[in-house]
Amino acid sequence: MLYRFAADVVVALHFAFIAFVVAGGFLVWRWRRVAWVHIPVAAWGALIEFTGWICPLTPLENELRRRAGEAGYAGGFVEHYVIPIIYPAGLTPGLQVVLGVGVLVVNAVAYGVLVTRRRRGR
Repeated sequence: MLYRFAADVVVALHFAFIAFVVAGGFLVWRWRRVAWVHIPVAAWGALIEFTGWICPLTPLENELRRRAGEAGYAGGFVEHYVIPIIYPAGLTPGLQVVLGVGVLVVNAVAYGVLVTRRRRGR
């Protein structure tokens, strides 16, 4: 039971990580220092999508599920949890590139607005 709970916590952290990767730039509007954490995290998230690598949280979750007597899953977190919700047909390498570009575009807008506001404020 402890391993299953730990695996569920890893899933929740993984979702939070992905949300931060995608939208963390907007937190920087309020708390500027968040950028020091967000920029490398967003770069990591985009890199994972562009290269097709598996995030280290996925094998951790799978191992915890195995120790809990449950089956793990093949592929990555995005393929298993996110894509079935957003794109039921499945993840392809091309779609991964689109997701990576989406991360970059959303964050470019967030940081672009921030820079524009700062320049106007001067």
